Amino acid sequence: MQKGAIRVQTENIFPIIKKFLYSDHEIFIRELVSNAVDATQKLKTLVSVGEFKGELGDIAIDVRLDKEKKTITIADHGVGMTAEEVDKYINQVAFSGAEEFLKKYKGQENGTNIIGHFGLGFYSSFMVSSKVEIFSKSWKEDAAAVRWECDGSPEYELEEVSKEDRGTEIVMHINEESEEFLDEGRIRSILEKFCKFLPVPVTFEGNQINNTNPAWTKKPSELTTEDYQNFYKELYPFAEAPLFWIHLNVDYPFSLTGILYFPKINKSYEMQKDKINLYSNQVYVTDEVKDIVPEFLMLLHGVIDSPDIPLNVSRSYLQGDPNVKKINAHITKKVADKLDEIFRNDRKAFEEKWDSIGLFVKYGMMTDDKFMEKANKFLLMEDVDGGKFYTQEEYRVEAAALQTNKEEKLVILYATNPVQQDSYVQAAKNKGYKVVKMETLVDAAFINNIEIKWDKVSFTRVDADIADNLIDKDENATTVLSQEQEGTLKELFGAQVNQPNIKVEMKGLSADAQPVIVTRPELMRRMKDMAAMGGGGGMNWYAGLPDEINMTVNANHPVYVQILKENDNTLQQKQIKNLADLALLSQNLLTGADLTAFVNRSVELMGEKK
Repeated sequence: MQKGAIRVQTENIFPIIKKFLYSDHEIFIRELVSNAVDATQKLKTLVSVGEFKGELGDIAIDVRLDKEKKTITIADHGVGMTAEEVDKYINQVAFSGAEEFLKKYKGQENGTNIIGHFGLGFYSSFMVSSKVEIFSKSWKEDAAAVRWECDGSPEYELEEVSKEDRGTEIVMHINEESEEFLDEGRIRSILEKFCKFLPVPVTFEGNQINNTNPAWTKKPSELTTEDYQNFYKELYPFAEAPLFWIHLNVDYPFSLTGILYFPKINKSYEMQKDKINLYSNQVYVTDEVKDIVPEFLMLLHGVIDSPDIPLNVSRSYLQGDPNVKKINAHITKKVADKLDEIFRNDRKAFEEKWDSIGLFVKYGMMTDDKFMEKANKFLLMEDVDGGKFYTQEEYRVEAAALQTNKEEKLVILYATNPVQQDSYVQAAKNKGYKVVKMETLVDAAFINNIEIKWDKVSFTRVDADIADNLIDKDENATTVLSQEQEGTLKELFGAQVNQPNIKVEMKGLSADAQPVIVTRPELMRRMKDMAAMGGGGGMNWYAGLPDEINMTVNANHPVYVQILKENDNTLQQKQIKNLADLALLSQNLLTGADLTAFVNRSVELMGEKK
């Protein structure tokens, strides 16, 4: 038997390992099973090049739990190790590498960036063990089997033993603090999380827990629609079927495979992020894929697998890594190409899915200029009546003649609530204008952002002004009232509407237009909307301001002829006040005591004798 001290400078590295890795100590299973996979894959390589001529036999990795002995064993049938290799790779390389790694990253980000790297995985066994044993027999002919043991101090034992099967067994004697791992359910859930798609069979309690050949490892030409849908069910058993998917398969200049699914999104956008899982050679790493996946695609589901993503560095380094940047750009391009392909080949299907697709497209156009260049062709705007969709260019062709203003800008008219804004929508449509829906949570930010990026385009909400003024201000509308009648009407409105935030103006609109129309100027309303959504910075100042309101009195409406004929000044005042309040009510701008007074006044007016 050989006894010795592991050659490390730190007196005892194991407490440091436990301290640094404690926050995520379940990864010991991933690390050790990954090592077993590596050992098995190496043996398969030796077979393929003709160096190993024996029988491969059963190459499954077996995870065993013994509650009585309080041990967890991870056994493989891979290349195994000789005594010399154990001394080299365990006593020298693994622990000296671990020590160097710990020194380098000690104190950084609370040690969290030590998690999730590969290559030094063996030492993670000491996070949960009071003692670790290795039983190993090399694939080489006549190699003796060996047993290595260490109890968490720098001292170890190494001796020859009898072992029939080729491969390595790691036996962990679980310490008192880690007895939670002696539960079958806990071990199974960890295996299903980290090892679900490993390329070598992994068994636990007699059952294989992994799919060794998942869909993303195959060529797209080998897969049917049913295959993609079944894989989605495998990933998310209780989710609705996806809208469509994108298969990633790149060999150069970086390695990247995976499948990204577009999920169906409801109007409330109640969805979980972190549904994209990152793998490295089929080993689960994390669901934190920010920076790797573009921000606007974080609501996608699926898998990406790349050995070229650095896994043992801080987030700031990840952001600057050239491969990560290339992968991010490639995913953006693939998504844009797929959306463009669906739009061109099956526009009807594209339109039917727009409620879900639109979120990604608009968010992407706001945050990624390269995506925007392509998305300009397939961004859709739906008519308020529903069923008719316009691209930007199509809207321009249909609306330019009537909706180009004096500055030669195309004015895109939109409604955020077509039902509530119906009277304004109808007034605009009566003038031949095209009105589209902009009613999702992202539309306010999208409009503000895209106006800057699109050339000679302006967005105006349909209730931002009277229909006559939506494109260009019309200052010349005349009224049927005499100068004296108009003066009297101005005095009546001035007396009844004396709030500083409400600006009253007389206008000669068509007789069938509303008697009073309340509008909210586009710029100020946008500022307040952004402040209400948490715009931050200088935006918060707008939140406290009262609504800026334009009240347009349609002096051509026949109701005013009747009101001006009244001899009862009190009745006139009540009627004028009610007309003003009705207009405010139509925009949800009449609340509290003002609303109560309006209701009471309306009842009184119904009983007034003429």
